[in-house]
Amino acid sequence: MTLSYKARRRWSLVLLLIGLPLYIVVAVSIMNWLNRPPFIVELLVYAILGVLWAIPFKFVFKGIGQADPDAKD
Repeated sequence: MTLSYKARRRWSLVLLLIGLPLYIVVAVSIMNWLNRPPFIVELLVYAILGVLWAIPFKFVFKGIGQADPDAKD
């Protein structure tokens, strides 16, 4: 099942505006629950988590910055 360009564009907005802030809150909550490790370790964990959240949604974000391929000129 492939998503249309419009659907991918809408889902990318939902993920960026709702999903990403929720993910950030969860990541910060977990780091605080673990009694905040040293700054360098904390920075490394946040950098890794910042990349990992997008990997499952790569297919949604792919090609969103381009013009609609199905649009008529």
